[in-house]
Amino acid sequence: MAVSLTELLACLRLRRIGDEADGTLLFDADNLTLDYRRVFGGQILGQFVAAAQAACPEKSVKSMHCVFPREGQADEPLRYTVQRQHEGRSFATLALSATQPSAVVGSASVSMHALENGREHQDLAYCGGPVPAPPGPEHRLGLDFIPWETRSTVDLGDRSAGPPEFELWQRTPPVPDDLHAALTAYATDLTLIGTALRPLDGYSQSDTITRFTSAVTSHSMWFHRPFRTADWLLLRQHSPILAGGRTFGRGDVLTRDGVLVASYAQEALVRFLD
Repeated sequence: MAVSLTELLACLRLRRIGDEADGTLLFDADNLTLDYRRVFGGQILGQFVAAAQAACPEKSVKSMHCVFPREGQADEPLRYTVQRQHEGRSFATLALSATQPSAVVGSASVSMHALENGREHQDLAYCGGPVPAPPGPEHRLGLDFIPWETRSTVDLGDRSAGPPEFELWQRTPPVPDDLHAALTAYATDLTLIGTALRPLDGYSQSDTITRFTSAVTSHSMWFHRPFRTADWLLLRQHSPILAGGRTFGRGDVLTRDGVLVASYAQEALVRFLD
């Protein structure tokens, strides 16, 4: 079942249900309706961002470091707790957890920052070189979990071997200003495992469950500059290693003009069945 943007936006609107005596904030959240027994990790990433922004609305998420100890069950409700470890005029540090009746399914350390102006520098070579124009509409992708326009010249369903690299262009319809970071966090969870599998001839990300099982174990993001998802964004990804039953991948989020606005990294468990 494909995800609808309306349902995703609703999932990112957490319901504050109260505060505990120690100052911990409590939120409830809905799960996406998927033909999938697990909660999609990107949903939890997006909801972590939404919970942090709700706890400190005068600041923006600067970095987020998440660990997923157990898979989430799609038929169980999610509750988010947010503890303020520090809050000053410029920075705040939060500890978050995502829990279900059966287990803790995610924990995150989030750093918040009030926007500041200052001198800037960006290493274009580090970002993979110049940003090309988005590919034409003939390169549209149909990604069930992504309910907005995506394009790429590479098909992660192709089982022929290729370099462990992937470039995905995306843009959403206009969305509320407080959801750009959460929607981008959501999208970064989807294709890093497929990127890591590209060098393996005969395998692709479409072989999950039938030829391998996978689970994201940790995911980190850094937000460098404000941006809008309704403008074209390039997710430029690379996986330097697959070893010991685990993949590692990283990516950058760049604007159409080549401005680096966010970076991310992910480790995942991959077990082959053949």
